[in-house]
Amino acid sequence: MARWVYEIARKRSDAAFELIDLEDYRLPHLDEPLSPSFGRYARDHTKAWAKKIASLDAFVFVTPEYNHSTSGVLKNAIDYLYAEWNNKAAGFVSYGGTGGVRAVEHLRLILGELQVADVRAQVSFSLVSDFEHFRTFRPDPSKEGSVNAMLDQVIAWGSALRPLRVPLTSGVPAADGKHPVGSGPVGRSRDSDTTERPAHGPEVVVDSAPH
Repeated sequence: MARWVYEIARKRSDAAFELIDLEDYRLPHLDEPLSPSFGRYARDHTKAWAKKIASLDAFVFVTPEYNHSTSGVLKNAIDYLYAEWNNKAAGFVSYGGTGGVRAVEHLRLILGELQVADVRAQVSFSLVSDFEHFRTFRPDPSKEGSVNAMLDQVIAWGSALRPLRVPLTSGVPAADGKHPVGSGPVGRSRDSDTTERPAHGPEVVVDSAPH
């Protein structure tokens, strides 16, 4: 599903996009000795994850719903960091028996604590109507419009918040003139992925797919 969102996003010219697979970062259960709010990371895997998220301006989280919440893998990845998430924008794509909307509601509360501005527009998919035999993703083509509506808001907010991110990022445009989005690249993993897009830069999608 994250790949599907990414393919829609990359058709746009107002931001750069990247796909992130949480499986590539191999983050164990949070094992830092200090709270992320201190910003003093001791583990190499945390430093690599922090560097990636810091480089982005906005995010699109693709998440399933498990027991009224998101996946444990995605929650763990979010909890590893603090400042790297601050003053960025986020949108959501969810799926589940009821469209994954309760997972998104929980994510909105979590991201509020991290000073992430979540946009109103969101995209949801039902395991009953948007999947064949509850496994093969078959989205209605009309949903592409909903994805772009959500991306419009993510890019706008990611751009508006850029002045607040100056202390964390250089603010210098990439060679192509685009600023990276703080949501992180579009990523796919069996448990969590993200797609992010910068305001005037890349956008990231986070996808949390069940095994």
